[in-house]
Amino acid sequence: MVEQPVDGEYPEHWEADVVLRDGGTAHLRPIHPSDADAVQKFHMGQSQNSIYMRFFAFKAKLSSKELKRFTEVDYRDRVAFVITIGGEIVGIGRYDRLDDPTEAEVAFNIADSHQGRGIGSILLEHLAAAAHENGIRRFSAEVLPENRKMLMVFSDAGYDVKRHFDDGVVSLEFNIDPTEKSRAVMESREHRAEARSVRDLLTPSSIAVIGASRKWGTVGYQLLEHIIEGGFPGPVFAINPEALELAGMISYGKLSEVPEPVQLAVVAVPYEEVPAVVADCAAAGVKGLVIASAGFADDGERGLMRQRDLVRQARANGMRVIGPASLGIVNTHPAVSLNASMAPTLPLRGGLGLFSQSAAIGVSLYAASSRRRLGLSTFLSAGNRADVSGNDMMQYWEDDADTSAVGLYLESIGNPRKFSRLARRLARIKPVIVAKSDAMGLRLPPGHAVRTTQAPAGALDAMLRQSGVIRVETIEQLVDVAQVVSNQPLPAGPGLAIFSNSQALGKVVADSASSHGLDVARLVTGVDLDAGQSVALPALRSSLLAALESDAVHGAVAALLPARGLTVDRIAEVLAECSVKAGKPVVAAFTGILDPSVYVEGMVGSAEQAVPCFSNPGAAVAALAAVVRYSEWVSRDHGHFVEPEGCDPQRARAELEGLLRDVKGEQLKQLDPAATRSLLGHYGITVLPSVGFDTPDQAVEAADMLGWPVALKTTDPSLRHRLDLGGVRLDIQDAESLRRNVLQMRRTLSRYGDPALEVQSMAPVGQACTFRAIEDPLLGPVISFGLAGDAVNLLDDWAHRVPPLSAADVHDFIRGPRAARKLFGYQGLPAVDVAALEDLAGRLAWLKDSHPEIALVEFNPVLCGVSGAVILAADVRIGNAAQRTDSARRAMLG
Repeated sequence: MVEQPVDGEYPEHWEADVVLRDGGTAHLRPIHPSDADAVQKFHMGQSQNSIYMRFFAFKAKLSSKELKRFTEVDYRDRVAFVITIGGEIVGIGRYDRLDDPTEAEVAFNIADSHQGRGIGSILLEHLAAAAHENGIRRFSAEVLPENRKMLMVFSDAGYDVKRHFDDGVVSLEFNIDPTEKSRAVMESREHRAEARSVRDLLTPSSIAVIGASRKWGTVGYQLLEHIIEGGFPGPVFAINPEALELAGMISYGKLSEVPEPVQLAVVAVPYEEVPAVVADCAAAGVKGLVIASAGFADDGERGLMRQRDLVRQARANGMRVIGPASLGIVNTHPAVSLNASMAPTLPLRGGLGLFSQSAAIGVSLYAASSRRRLGLSTFLSAGNRADVSGNDMMQYWEDDADTSAVGLYLESIGNPRKFSRLARRLARIKPVIVAKSDAMGLRLPPGHAVRTTQAPAGALDAMLRQSGVIRVETIEQLVDVAQVVSNQPLPAGPGLAIFSNSQALGKVVADSASSHGLDVARLVTGVDLDAGQSVALPALRSSLLAALESDAVHGAVAALLPARGLTVDRIAEVLAECSVKAGKPVVAAFTGILDPSVYVEGMVGSAEQAVPCFSNPGAAVAALAAVVRYSEWVSRDHGHFVEPEGCDPQRARAELEGLLRDVKGEQLKQLDPAATRSLLGHYGITVLPSVGFDTPDQAVEAADMLGWPVALKTTDPSLRHRLDLGGVRLDIQDAESLRRNVLQMRRTLSRYGDPALEVQSMAPVGQACTFRAIEDPLLGPVISFGLAGDAVNLLDDWAHRVPPLSAADVHDFIRGPRAARKLFGYQGLPAVDVAALEDLAGRLAWLKDSHPEIALVEFNPVLCGVSGAVILAADVRIGNAAQRTDSARRAMLG
C-alpha cells in the first residue's frame, strides 16, 4: 500500500530502466497526455494483424477520442505504461479497474519489430505491481485464440490463470498476488536477460576505440594497443578526427564513417565530449559502452549530474555502460582474447572471474592475481559503477562454464537485497569471495539515488554470511582464498594434517589452525628435507598420502623451511600430486626463503597440477579455514523457504490497507493492542493478553477475567521490563494483594510522571528473549534476535538475518548471539524450547517479508521455557511501504 497518487501524478518508483530478453535496454514509464502523437505513430506503424489482435477489428488510425482515453489516465483506476527505446514507443500495457474494485482488465500492444524481446512480460510485472499498490488483486483479459504470443505472456508468468472460451474469445483471469512460482519466473527471466547483456559486453563481435590516440602513454593509445596485441579476432576500428592512421590501420573521423556494424565502443575522450559520443553510438546501433573517461561521479555533484544523464541517455537507447572511470574489461577465452583494459598483457587463462569498482582497486587486484599466477576467465572494472554492477557479473558467471570461482572487491552495494539472492544462488555452485572494507558500511555507489538506511550494525555482514559468501578484508586475502578455490577440491570437513621440518614452526601452525576452528588431526614435524632429493621427496610423498587417506583428515598444510638441494618447484610438484591423488586440498607455506628469485607466493607447478603457495603460514591457514567454512555451508541442507502453517498473508494485507488509510507521507502509526493481536494472529503469532485500568477495582476485574495469579506492569516502554525501578510486580495471587500493589507502584512511579498501568496473566518461567524486525530502504526486511537485558542493551549481542529464511537460516539465527548458549542449559538450568523460538522466528520473517508496510515489529520480552515461548509485549508500527530495491518488478537500479 502506497500513498495514493493524485490526478496527473504517479509514484516516482513506477518509472524504470529495464533489461530486455536479448540483453538490450529500454525505458519504462507511465503514459502521459503528451504521448498522444507518439501513440498514434506507434499505432500506425503496426501491421493490420497486430491491430486486429489488440482491438478485435482493424483501425487504420486512432480517433482523437480514443487517443484521449488511452493517454489520459488517473494512475489509480486506470494506469498505462509505455516502453521506449531511443524515445520511440515500442510497447504499451494498461489496466482499467472494473466494477469490482479489486479486479482490473489488462491489455497490451507490442511493436511488430520488437516482439519476442520479453516486453509483454515486463509490462505485466509492472502493471501487476502498480495495481497491487492501488488495492487491485485480480487481472482479467480477453484474447483472440490465434494471438498465441499474448496467451503465452499470461500462461508463462507464473500465476494460476483460469481461462474459458466464449463467443470466439479466450477470457482469462488470475490473482496477481506474488507467488513462489511467479517470483521464480521473474527471477529466471531477469537472470537470462542480465546474463545475456553482460555476455554481449564480454564477447563482442567488433570494437571501436573512440578517442584512440597515436600519443604513447595516453589512455586512448594503450586501450587500442592492448586490444590489438591481445589478439582480439574481430574487427577493431580506431576513431579519431585528427589522425588518418593509428596502430597501422586506417583511422575514422567519427563512428558514422565506419563501414561495418560496431557492437562495443571503448570510449576515452574528455568528459565533455562523452554525451555526443553516446549519441553517435546510439545512432550507429552500438550495444555496449566501456567508458574510461573520468570527470563524472569522481567530480563531485556536477559530475554526478553528468553521470546520471549519461546512464539515462545510454539505457534509453538500448546500451549498457561499464564505467565511467573504468579500467576496462578482459576475457581470456581463446575465441575472444579480449584485453580492452589498461593491463599491458592478457592474463593467464584460468577459472577465476574478478570484479572491482574503482580503477585504482582494479589495478591492485589485477596485479595481485598476476603476481600469484592466478589464471582468469574474465575481469571487469566497473569504475564509478553507474550501470553494470557486481550483481550483473554474478548473473553472467552463474552460466559461464569457464568460470569456477569469483572474486569481487566492493566499495558499495547498490542493491544488497538482490545481491543476497544472487550470491546465495551462485555460491551453491561456485565460491564467491567478497572483499569489503569494514569502513565501507552500507551505501549506494556514486550516481545513484540517495537513500538513508536504518539497518543495525552487523546486518550487512550477517547477510553476506547467510548468502554463503567468503568474506575477506583485503585484496591480498581475496587472492589468498582464490588460490585455494581456483584449482583445489573443497575440503569435506575441518580435519587438518600439518607437515613441517621444524617442530617449533609446526606447533605455531597448529595453534593458528585451532584458533581458526580447524581440527588438527595429525601433526608431523619430523619431515626430513636434508636427506637429498632422491630420499626426501619420496618420503614426503609417502607420509602425506598416508595422512590424506585418513577419514579424519580433510586437507593438509605443508609449512617448510628452506632445505639444501631441494627447490620449491620440486616440493610443490609432490604436494600437488598428492592433492590430486587423494582428492583433498593441500596448501604450502615456504618460510625463511630470502632469495628474491625463488617464487613462493601463488600457484606453483604446471597449469594442470599446481599447488597454492604462501610465504606466511598464517595466511595459508586462514585461507584454508575460510574455504572449510564455505564447504560446510555448501554441504548443508538449507531447506526451502516454506511458509509456516496457519499464515494468511491475504487477510493480513487487507487489514493493513484499512489501517493505513489515515497514514500520510513518512508518518508511522503505532497499532493499539487489539489491532496488534489481530494482525499478528494472521501469522499464528499470539501475544499474552493484558488489560489496562484506571482504578484498583478495575484492576481486580481484569485479573478475574484473565485468571490468577497476575503481573502488574507500567505501559511505559522504558520501565515495563524494569523490576529494579519498580515497573513490574510479579505473581500477585489475590485481589487484596493486587490493590495494595497498585497503590505502591503508583507511589514508586510518580517520579516518572505517573505512567499508565496494566494487568497481565502470569507467564511460565523462562529465559527472556527479544525479537525485532524493521524495513530498511536498502536491505528490505531485517530481523534481529537476542537475549533480553544486558546482552542486547549493553553488549549489542544480536543476531541478524535478511528474509526469506530457510530452515538452516532459522537454525543459525537463534544460535547466533553469543549469549545463546544460555538457551541450551546453563549453570544448572534446563534447556529451553528452542524449537518454539525457531517457529516464532520463521513466522516473524514471513510476516516481515510479505508486508513492507510494517515498519517495525518488536517482541520484548519473549519468555521461552522448557515448553513453548510466550510473547509478553508486542510493538507494531506501520507506514507507507518503502519501495524495496528488489521487488516484484524488474528494474535497473539508478
